Amino acid sequence: MIEVHYVAGLLALLAGFVALFVRKGGHLHRRSGRLFVVAMFVMLGVGAFMAFFVVDKPGNGLGALLTIYLIVTSLLTVRKPVDEVRGLTLGLAVLALALGVLALLDGSYLVVPIALACGAADLRLLRRGSITGTPRLVRHLWRMTFALFVATGSFFLGQAKVIPEPLRNLALLSIPVLTVLAMLGYWLWRMNGRRARAIPALPGGIP
Repeated sequence: MIEVHYVAGLLALLAGFVALFVRKGGHLHRRSGRLFVVAMFVMLGVGAFMAFFVVDKPGNGLGALLTIYLIVTSLLTVRKPVDEVRGLTLGLAVLALALGVLALLDGSYLVVPIALACGAADLRLLRRGSITGTPRLVRHLWRMTFALFVATGSFFLGQAKVIPEPLRNLALLSIPVLTVLAMLGYWLWRMNGRRARAIPALPGGIP
């Protein structure tokens, strides 16, 4: 089971970095995005099962479930209008809020603000009833990229013991993690700044 977790994680990292760097909405972005989503679901599903039932680390399991939630809501944002998935969006909002409460009770404090903020954002979205244009792209981008950030941090920092010892340097291992954050900031700037019009609309649903 752990082997499946690692292989899926490596595929997710590879596909995620490709999707992060290439032109948004293009063919390669969509193809790598789909692989990223599938690999992440496998990695996170296995990771959550092991955290809850094998190694007794519920905090890790809650983090995995929250990351799955981020991917699902990111996909829904570009695939379906809000009116078509109101019930599902409400259920996911409740899930995020519940994960935040459970994380607070477990002492997994890093999960708490993200889960509660995302759940509250989903409820605001339901009140508005729609999301279009740049806000739609931003919601998709940051949730999917944050999932990649979680995977990158978990592998390069959280699982540093599996990396060859000569490369096991904190500064070196932090580079991929910080790169994800830097690219997230770059794309948010592109979407919200002067050149936002240069970013093509994401066709009918990407990764």
